Amino acid sequence: MPEFSIVIPAFNAAKTLPQTLDSIRRQTVTDWQAWIVDDGSTDQTAEIAQRAQQADPRFKACVNTGKGPSDARNYGALTLATGTFIAFCDADDLWLPNKLENVATALATTHADAMFGQIGFFQNSPTELSTVSTVPTGPVTIPMLLGENPVCTTSNLTIRRSVLQSLKGFDPQVIHNEDLELLIRLVGHGFTLQGVNQRHVLYRTNVGGLSSDLRAMEMGRQRAVATAARFGFAPNAAAEAVHLRYLARRALRLNVEPKLALRLTHQGLSLDAHAFLSPPRRGLATAAAALLAPLLPTALRRALFAQ
Repeated sequence: MPEFSIVIPAFNAAKTLPQTLDSIRRQTVTDWQAWIVDDGSTDQTAEIAQRAQQADPRFKACVNTGKGPSDARNYGALTLATGTFIAFCDADDLWLPNKLENVATALATTHADAMFGQIGFFQNSPTELSTVSTVPTGPVTIPMLLGENPVCTTSNLTIRRSVLQSLKGFDPQVIHNEDLELLIRLVGHGFTLQGVNQRHVLYRTNVGGLSSDLRAMEMGRQRAVATAARFGFAPNAAAEAVHLRYLARRALRLNVEPKLALRLTHQGLSLDAHAFLSPPRRGLATAAAALLAPLLPTALRRALFAQ
């Protein structure tokens, strides 16, 4: 039984999957097994997964056709995986070589139920980061998750398999923010989610990916809010303002009507101006760019607001 079972949901990921698998192969911890779960790809994803399995038997190729990323993660983590810990990685993200080593050390010393680290965000080259996430001190709370989810992506999440089993995995009905909904249930049931202030993941900000679908993001957000309500938490004005800032920053880097970013910014400032503007490097910059968005070239907006 490996220490880590890695689950990689993949759909038409032929362009990025080889680089992702190479980053996993380079881990300083070698006691792992990785399940590449093909969600019905029509490109060369399946062939790449098979070649990886032939070259390194720690990789396992499997198929879970057309059921979506949440179901693919559940299939890999709850049906196939045997490791003590489950680590997720999306097929277009990269891990730094010491990610699993850092997580193993942190899990042993903190006895947390789930761990995450810092993320570096890039558009074209992983050596050219646009920004780096921050990791809060102490256990993560539901109000923190409702504001600006510090885990950010499932590629940054490692969880004890026994805990994930008790939570019954991801909600397959949630297409976006499925990780947020899971994390709220995790914390709501009394499990500990802890960050480690070390860079673990390089996140590819793809304007054509699921993160670009603002409508799906908002629908997933509402499912997560409903889950939080079951545990007695509702997003306050500050949390909603921070979330609106997050959406405004997304809108600024996408090919959408520039006025959308301004509308989201106005809504956030109206709810809680202090929360929206803090810290200034994010809040003031977002508000200023929303005002200037109609005048900024699309490429510049993407570069400034890649996270």
